[in-house]
Amino acid sequence: MELRTCRMCGKLYSYIGKMTPFCPKCMKELEEKFDICKKYIKENPGANIQVVSENTGVSVKMIKQWVREERLSFSDKSLVGIECESCGANILMGRFCAQCKQKLAGGLADSVRKPERPGPQPTQKTGGRMRFLDE
Repeated sequence: MELRTCRMCGKLYSYIGKMTPFCPKCMKELEEKFDICKKYIKENPGANIQVVSENTGVSVKMIKQWVREERLSFSDKSLVGIECESCGANILMGRFCAQCKQKLAGGLADSVRKPERPGPQPTQKTGGRMRFLDE
C-alpha cells in the first residue's frame, strides 16, 4: 500500500491499487455527479455537452472524459462536440470514429501476424550419406 495525493482535493490517501487518481471521498462525489449527468442526458436526449455542464454543474472536461471512457453516450439527435482523437471527426462516444477504429484494428492485426519465413532446407553434400542444414 502506498500514499498518493488526490488530484481533486490534494489530500493524501492510501492507494489500494485502483486505477483512479482520486481519494475515496472524491470518487464518491464524482460518481454522484456521474449519476446526475446520466439522469439529465436520459431526460434531455437533445442536449449537448455545454448544456449538460451548465445544468448539472459538472465540468465539460469531466463529461468529455466519461464520453471517451464510453460510460456516457449521447443520442443521435444531440449535438455532441467530441472529436475523434485520430482524424477529428465528430463522434458520439469513445475515442475514435468507426473508420479510425477499423484502421487501428487492421494495423494491429498486421503487426501481430508473423511473417512466413521458409525454414532451412536440408541438402546433401556429395560423397557421403550425412545431411546438413544450410543456414
